[in-house]
Amino acid sequence: MAKRKHISVITGISGRLGQLLARQLHRLPGERVIGVDRRPFARKPSDVEHYRIDIRRKACEDLFRTHRVDVIYHLGVMHDPRKDTGEHHTWNILGTKQILEFAHRYNVPKVVVLSTGDVYGPQSDNPAYIGEDAPLLGAQRFAGMRDLTAVDMFAQSYFWKYPELETVVLRPVHILGAVKNAVSNYLRLPRMPLLLGFDPMVQVLHEEDAVAALMAAARPGIRGVFNVVGPEALPLRKLAELAGKPTIEVPHLVMPGVAKRLFQLRITDFPAAELDYIRYAATLDGQRLRELTRWQHVYSAESAVQAALRHGIFNGTAVARPAGPMA
Repeated sequence: MAKRKHISVITGISGRLGQLLARQLHRLPGERVIGVDRRPFARKPSDVEHYRIDIRRKACEDLFRTHRVDVIYHLGVMHDPRKDTGEHHTWNILGTKQILEFAHRYNVPKVVVLSTGDVYGPQSDNPAYIGEDAPLLGAQRFAGMRDLTAVDMFAQSYFWKYPELETVVLRPVHILGAVKNAVSNYLRLPRMPLLLGFDPMVQVLHEEDAVAALMAAARPGIRGVFNVVGPEALPLRKLAELAGKPTIEVPHLVMPGVAKRLFQLRITDFPAAELDYIRYAATLDGQRLRELTRWQHVYSAESAVQAALRHGIFNGTAVARPAGPMA
């Protein structure tokens, strides 16, 4: 009698991290990979199943009803500053609620939710290294973080609501690579703006290391909140140097107005509120994940920066974020 395959479901599989994770998992013996995403999956491995359905719809529940799923990787979180806030809310909050309820209802033993280290927020009075028990202040000055913070906290509620379900929340530092996020796009600018008098410490993580952390977090017995940290933090100006980019110094009192206008004209993809990320530091302590899973980053900061530049050629306009879940 053939041994039952281990089934992994990836929401947001068509995003960059979802694709990388699927390609890693499908190579494992005895692994069956099922993806859920409204978007197409370019160059999908033939043995990876892809359902183009909305995680908020009944068709998604049918997937869990008819398969004995072993682990869910919930990567399908939307963060597009140009999208309607109502769409953000229903996708992120209701979509996450659906996935976690399906996990409980159909006895899925493990859920790994990809959050972000940005939920802590860049603050002038942040400690040198932020632990997992620190308050989530990311939405205090940046309204676009409210849904992401709510998703993180909602997933945490399952720790005590359904203790039999191993729920993991990962908060990675800035992921670099072919991902279409704010920091990768910032590095792709032909000239990187810096705030005069500010040089915050920045932590970056190669996309391949992020995928390895997701897989490490899915091991049996691991549960809770974990920061995901790669190489040592670098000053922002050092990051620009690694990217080989010229910089332009702008007074911080002037920059918000400039950034707002550039965003309105679609010349850049960065709302003015995100300027705090190049003004204040938010460095995370990632020791807990390393101790419990033995996961270690492989790629250097320079490799992560080069991955962002290699996979995202800037052609005079900002690389737009995806209209679907965060890549």
